Amino acid sequence: MNTSIPSTVLIVPGLRDHVPDHWQTLLAARLPRVRSVPPLEHDKLSCAARVGAIDRALQGIDGPVVIVAHSAGAIMVAHWAATHPARDIRGALLATPADLETPLPAGYPAIDMLKDNGWLPIPRAPLPFPSIVAASSNDPLARLERARELARSWGSRLVELGAVGHLNPQAGFGDWPGADALIRELG
Repeated sequence: MNTSIPSTVLIVPGLRDHVPDHWQTLLAARLPRVRSVPPLEHDKLSCAARVGAIDRALQGIDGPVVIVAHSAGAIMVAHWAATHPARDIRGALLATPADLETPLPAGYPAIDMLKDNGWLPIPRAPLPFPSIVAASSNDPLARLERARELARSWGSRLVELGAVGHLNPQAGFGDWPGADALIRELG
């Protein structure tokens, strides 16, 4: 990655938090200026607790920030942007946002559980900073059309990645070099 980017990258993982061989973890290991939202010890399914963790992480960063979120992390960023004042956010890369309004595969929280924990409805207001939604044509957690709808609602540029599943280790992805160019574009 181009080390001349003046922004700090804030990694916002999804509900499974940090996975050792995930592209976000590998990205964080090679960036010169990076922070990650730490995993929650309590209230792991609480959207408000996750949004609070994003806000605390941002408060600890001086200067401009590019947010890099994956899956439910992208939804957390939308909730954060809808409820917190703007900071020096240069942009956000929102990779394979999970469609939490549609039943998820086995092993993921049910819609009622997500609603009870403040995730629904997904905020649809335009984000107050530039953003890119990177979407997959065969994501088991969000149909491409739903990702397109979220991108339109948020005012994001949509980048269609092709058939990359959920862009995670289960889909065959560890490193995702394509993230670097998108982060450079933002900031």
